[in-house]
Amino acid sequence: MIDHITIAVSDLEKSKAFYESALEPLGYRRAFGKEGVFWAFDVGGSLFEIQRTDDQPPLTRLHVAFRVRDRAEVAAFYQAALQAGARDNGAPGPRPEYAGNYYACFVLDPNGYNIEAMINEPQA
Repeated sequence: MIDHITIAVSDLEKSKAFYESALEPLGYRRAFGKEGVFWAFDVGGSLFEIQRTDDQPPLTRLHVAFRVRDRAEVAAFYQAALQAGARDNGAPGPRPEYAGNYYACFVLDPNGYNIEAMINEPQA
């Protein structure tokens, strides 16, 4: 399942207003974010995120994160992607800067897009 997709936008506030209006009839709402940095919209179990591009361009203009079942699947995805020609962009490991229980890996696909496999593990 896709956990989240992030796109780069040139005007964060204009895009925020646009997506708030456009997604409202579908029952989707802004879930969280950080003023001036990014906004996340809950789109029925997955997140659609917008990220600013002005003074600090994003790594890539598109980011997709696949939600997996466990750390073994994170590692398996990472190895398979590298063998298929991806470039390393972050080996499997904890990502406490995202959440205390977030575990993920990142690769750059053949087009240079940032692709992630992740799990938000249950708290012990």
